[in-house]
Amino acid sequence: MDTLSYKTKSAKSSEVERQWHVVDVEGEVLGRVCSKIASVLRGKHKPSYTPHVDTGDYVIVINSDKVRLTGAKLDDKEYLSYSGYPGGQKAITAKNLMAKKPTAVVEKAIKGMLPKNKLGRAMIKKLFVYAGADHPHAAQKPQELK
Repeated sequence: MDTLSYKTKSAKSSEVERQWHVVDVEGEVLGRVCSKIASVLRGKHKPSYTPHVDTGDYVIVINSDKVRLTGAKLDDKEYLSYSGYPGGQKAITAKNLMAKKPTAVVEKAIKGMLPKNKLGRAMIKKLFVYAGADHPHAAQKPQELK
């Protein structure tokens, strides 16, 4: 019997090398660009991806106020929140949410695509969303994500 072992390498959180990426979402379709960003936050673009370890990179999203929603979603799409009290459900349309907080639409879309557990909450902390074209992370030398 051959003693060569071909074991799958499992990533450890101490060995993960993180990079910084910047994404310009101006004119991009919301769901399509957010699914790519969520994949990078999870680390699925790396060969060292391990489901139970946060292997993802940091992502900076700029121009989030200029993201595109197709069809009539700008008027029809509703974001629901519930306070926990009877009659405490509130709904806000995508148009009103973008006017009130332009970064929230992109943040909510990406957060919905991440795991709903402790790991997902760690991943969302590596996301930085800005409404304008400038960001304070120039020192990290982020690379543009295609």
